[in-house]
Amino acid sequence: MELSQAPTGQNKAYVQQPGFFRSLNTLDWLFGAGLLGAALFALNRYAHHMDIYEQAILVLSAPTFALLGWHWKPVRWLIPLVAVLSLWAISLYGGALDAANQKFFLKYMLSSQSAILWMSALFVFSTVFYWVGLVGRSSFGGSVGSKLCWAAVVLGWTGMMVRWFESYLLGPDVGHIPVSNLYEVFILFSLITAMFYLYYEQRYDTRQLGPFVLLIISAAVAFLLWYTVSRDAAQIQPLVPALQSWWMKIHVPANFIGYGTFALAAMVGTAYLLKSHGILADRLPSLEVLDDVMYKSISVGFAFFTVATILGALWAAEAWGGYWSWDPKETWALIVWLNYAAWLHMRLMSGLRGRVAAWWSVVGLLVTTFAFLGVNMFLSGLHSYGEL
Repeated sequence: MELSQAPTGQNKAYVQQPGFFRSLNTLDWLFGAGLLGAALFALNRYAHHMDIYEQAILVLSAPTFALLGWHWKPVRWLIPLVAVLSLWAISLYGGALDAANQKFFLKYMLSSQSAILWMSALFVFSTVFYWVGLVGRSSFGGSVGSKLCWAAVVLGWTGMMVRWFESYLLGPDVGHIPVSNLYEVFILFSLITAMFYLYYEQRYDTRQLGPFVLLIISAAVAFLLWYTVSRDAAQIQPLVPALQSWWMKIHVPANFIGYGTFALAAMVGTAYLLKSHGILADRLPSLEVLDDVMYKSISVGFAFFTVATILGALWAAEAWGGYWSWDPKETWALIVWLNYAAWLHMRLMSGLRGRVAAWWSVVGLLVTTFAFLGVNMFLSGLHSYGEL
């Protein structure tokens, strides 16, 4: 049992709170059991296609997502819903990729390209409604914006799962997790940023940050659509040899949790600067809430980005024979890491707060954007997969 202190007048009473596992209900345990059963089924059926590391990733995914669902309840319906939609799409394919252009629900909703287009449109509409809610002081606008954002997340993850399956329909040697090029990681970035925002929306019981965070997601979606049309980027391509590794399954997602939360912190920093200058001051959350969201976002992002950097070094040693080669992508990843390490150091050691912290987080987005996108646009190196 855990003890919490509650003041009652002049006296302080200690109230017993149930421990974490004691607080779980039947639905929580069913959710965890379902994830474990699904992982064991997949392991039993497909283990012969995996190496030992991939099997470990599969098994560990069950408790990881169970803990996530226990901590943040919406995950308990998000994962089953995405699974149902994805399995429905897979059943419609019938083993033939051409079905994507022949069957109604695949063509207009559930094929990877259709689902991603729906995701993109829903994120843009969500942005509009969030702004309508903020500017018009309308709870309806914010509520609709939030629901549209959730719908975009559902269809985005469905599109990613179906794209993973589609890659195997092209050939067993082509199949891979869809995080290997700019098209795929822009989708991943949008989904991760949206989910972290939705978590903070529920945690702080405010939708007033939605207009700002969804702006950066809509910008990513706009780039994604341009890139898709101008480069035919939605086509699934075989992996280059260096990417044919289980490391990609953990390094890239960890990296983009960092990118997504850094972007979220920058947009919250923008809201902080506006409120501190009296702009939309009566519509935005308090400066304390904005500061707390910014700090927590950067802390989470820094932790995952650190893990991703270490994993990247281990992957580089396996692929190229050295942990570090001062490749442009590696160099700029280090610059991003140092930037946020300095931000957190100043926060913890010197009490960094206020406009300086907010401006730093906004400028940090420019550094992060160049590391994420600019390196691919202007530089070349070992990480040059999916250049513009």
